[in-house]
Amino acid sequence: MLNIRPGLCILALMLTLNAAVLRADEAALIQRGKYLTLIGGCNDCHTPGFPESGGSIPEDQWLTGVPLGWNGPWGTTYAVNLRLLLTSMTEERWLKFAHEIKARPPMPSWALNAMPEEDLRAIFKFVNKLGPGGSVMPPYTPPGDLPKTAYIEFVPKSPKP
Repeated sequence: MLNIRPGLCILALMLTLNAAVLRADEAALIQRGKYLTLIGGCNDCHTPGFPESGGSIPEDQWLTGVPLGWNGPWGTTYAVNLRLLLTSMTEERWLKFAHEIKARPPMPSWALNAMPEEDLRAIFKFVNKLGPGGSVMPPYTPPGDLPKTAYIEFVPKSPKP
């Protein structure tokens, strides 16, 4: 009579080890995403109070958007709530979005466009680990329309001679 129990035990052990490796890989990817959002300056615009506090905002409050407008010849833009945005997308949709977005100032969309897929996946995993939070930010205001929120005038000025 054939005893298949040792084979099943080995298979179960292999599956358990594989799952542990996948969890470790996922954790490393999430940590890389956190690192990239920090060094990429994402929090500087997308987290309320981040620059003013020297970066001491708790992680559970990161990337919820800022309702302060950036006003210039393009109109008035707002730092979107990345947690609501990314948790509403699939990972594949995020990759396409990140590589194709042409955002208005001050968003450096060219930097996002140039990011390698691995880094974009890491950011996606990190933001999704944070989960949805915060609220939707004000919509874009076209040039000539007065913003309904506080805003920073983002227009260079020359000193008078």
